[in-house]
Amino acid sequence: MSSDDQSGKISDTQQAKIAAFRLAAIIEYSNEAIVSKTVDGIVVGWNHGAEQLYGYSAEEMIGGPIAILFPPDHYQEYLRIMKEVKNGSAVPAFDTVRRRKDGTLINVSVGFTPIEARHGEVIGTSKNSHDITRIKKLEAQFIQAQKMEVVGHLASGVAHDFNNILAVIMGYNGMILAGLGPESPLRKFAGEIEHAAERATGLTRQLLVFSRKQTVQPVVLDLNDTVADLDKMLRRLVDENIAMTMVPGKEIGRVKADPGYVGQVLMNLVVNARDAMPNGGKLTIATVNATLDESYAATHPGAIPGDYVMLSVSDTGTGMTAEVKAHLFEAFFTTKPKGKGTGLGLATCQTIVQQSGGYIEVNSEIGQGTTFKIYFPRVEQPLDVKARSGPTGPLPRGTETLLVVEDDPSVRHLARSVLEAQGYRVLSAANGQDALRVVHEHKGVPIHLVITDVVMPLMGGKAMAEWLKTSYPDLKILFTSGYTDDAILRHGVLEAGVEFLSKPYTPTTLAYKVRQMLDDETNTSFLRKTGNEAVNPTQ
Repeated sequence: MSSDDQSGKISDTQQAKIAAFRLAAIIEYSNEAIVSKTVDGIVVGWNHGAEQLYGYSAEEMIGGPIAILFPPDHYQEYLRIMKEVKNGSAVPAFDTVRRRKDGTLINVSVGFTPIEARHGEVIGTSKNSHDITRIKKLEAQFIQAQKMEVVGHLASGVAHDFNNILAVIMGYNGMILAGLGPESPLRKFAGEIEHAAERATGLTRQLLVFSRKQTVQPVVLDLNDTVADLDKMLRRLVDENIAMTMVPGKEIGRVKADPGYVGQVLMNLVVNARDAMPNGGKLTIATVNATLDESYAATHPGAIPGDYVMLSVSDTGTGMTAEVKAHLFEAFFTTKPKGKGTGLGLATCQTIVQQSGGYIEVNSEIGQGTTFKIYFPRVEQPLDVKARSGPTGPLPRGTETLLVVEDDPSVRHLARSVLEAQGYRVLSAANGQDALRVVHEHKGVPIHLVITDVVMPLMGGKAMAEWLKTSYPDLKILFTSGYTDDAILRHGVLEAGVEFLSKPYTPTTLAYKVRQMLDDETNTSFLRKTGNEAVNPTQ
């Protein structure tokens, strides 16, 4: 027995063996995928981390080619790496793609270090890699969020002017239609103008809704009533070879949502269903009470347990692959030919449903058709009288004095012409400061209602309204705008007590909204509702 053994000390040889064992254990059980291979790309070392990352066991990989992990389109990358390894060069970590045993592609960060023999010859390389799929997904989500922020800024910036233009087109075209006889050959042309303007309005609305720049005006409604109101319009969207059926549920609960945006969701889903049935088929729109339990919510991210009213749209069309379904609600994703779709339809639907506190689900298989299920939370409040679409027939008339405040001359003249044609006395102003002057100089019959744009130069609609309310606390204010303004709205949802008419509006919607507000004795002071102090117009 040596003196070192007798003294209890560990020899250098034993220390080297212990260090080697420790290193082997660290490598073997590291979460990092550590792989050793020869200069010819043959695997000679495969740790536990590599098994977890790539799905292959050590027995399957050792002695086999590392190239099995490279997707076909990454073959040149494989050749470049092996060339650098043979030259003794280290390859710094870089992001790339590798293929698992099950065929799925994963994002990985990989780096290579040469392994040299004692005489300096490179005999192989050690590769360290780890999964960065989640990081790449977060990066993609961040880029998408930035893209949507840009779209939102662009949409809100353009929408105000664009919606003013559309308001003028739709407004004067509506007045032309009203003046044409039922047999006039010009009605067809005016109808085409109206249809084109509605399409442009819908596209702008989709951009604003998705970027959460659009105004949401929720009311308590019965989905059966809302779907019934849309029946005629929806049937115009489908081809004659498609049989469309409405199946309203019995005694369904009430929901709180914006009826205009419920219609937007239905139109998008019906158009998609139509396009999925080029040779005809069946389209079914149904409503029913539904309850989502804890187990459902656990397997459907985004769903919240509770009582709902489900609105479903089913077709017997071509169906979708799992890959398409995975990207279905992404903005700008579309399977339609170039020029046939914006890729915003379903993304808009999801945003609308989420703003209503709901959940949207899709079931689809190739050749078996598709079903969209939209869950709106049930509420106990009574139905809102504004939930149904406005009445038809002659426009309501009046003799009250109104003030139209609008910085766009064309829109201002349109609103004045529409209201004067219905018998009202109409004053007008180009901005908030001009409106205060008009009110100050006005003599005689009091002004009953102010119709004002929200965003205007010199003084906006809100500041003007607050100032007017100090002298005329019962004055009724109707705000109009082509996009959201935080001074009037919070999180895109209209505050209680604030009356709002979204642009572009038609002569019909303007006339009915004005008459409704003038007849509504419960309409209360905007200033008292918001609790804001008046603003001195001279400041």
